[in-house]
Amino acid sequence: MGIRKYKPTSPGRRNASVLTNEEITKKRPEKSLLAPIKKTGGRNNSGKITVRGRGGGAKRMYRKIDFRRRDRDGIAGKVIGIEYDPNRTCNIALIEYADGKKRYILAPVGLTDGMDVIAHSTEAVEPAVGNSTALRFIPTGMDVHCIELNPGKGGQMCRSAGSSARLTNKEGDYATLVLPSGETRRVHLDCRATIGQVGNTDHQNRRLGKAGISRHLGRRPKTRGVAMSHDAHPLGGGEGRSKGGRAPVSKSGTLSKGGRTRNKKQPSSKLIIRRRMSKRYGQVK
Repeated sequence: MGIRKYKPTSPGRRNASVLTNEEITKKRPEKSLLAPIKKTGGRNNSGKITVRGRGGGAKRMYRKIDFRRRDRDGIAGKVIGIEYDPNRTCNIALIEYADGKKRYILAPVGLTDGMDVIAHSTEAVEPAVGNSTALRFIPTGMDVHCIELNPGKGGQMCRSAGSSARLTNKEGDYATLVLPSGETRRVHLDCRATIGQVGNTDHQNRRLGKAGISRHLGRRPKTRGVAMSHDAHPLGGGEGRSKGGRAPVSKSGTLSKGGRTRNKKQPSSKLIIRRRMSKRYGQVK
């Protein structure tokens, strides 16, 4: 998929670019797989803002994605079309199975209309793009996406546009994966993954061009902490302009530049072989 730049007829057009959407073959979504989305504006059930900078945005319907595919084991499916999904960075593929049921899956690179896909958790499947099976049946050296962290829970890792993990080794009951962040971790061999790389790889090269596009996406303007008063933000206050006097933090005091946020009590942390590489400081975190 390519990037299209407009003629600079206005300041917004001068800096904007859009995706050409060459992969998309189906315009209208499947009505049976849609669900309404209730907007929260970044507020919790008490009405308090827990995530700042959220609100507005274009109205959209949620596309129900089948991240598990376990009830489709052994049933062949055919790709009806590739669709745009306003709720995620990658495109989605509509699959019609032999029994007539339809499901959405994430569209990997190379998946097109008319291709067959199949999923199985207890048997090996052909290592073709879009097929899903347990890691124990996937050959080492292959790229996978939509990876489960716990067997049966559904794909959680590598779901955004252009992402994939490399299956490098199998030892005992665990497989070793190298994630896009640079982290190397072990995942149980019974966890499922889909073969291939997530499509829409040029998404990261798109430039919004103007603030209005961000508002369409539901992103409101953010106020800098140093511009606030001392009682509204840890970096606020002071006579005139100031640097803040401390490391960059959020409104609650959590480090916002390179600070660790992973829960140490999570058992999955014990399966990490190598932490992800910090792009900011060039060192392992």
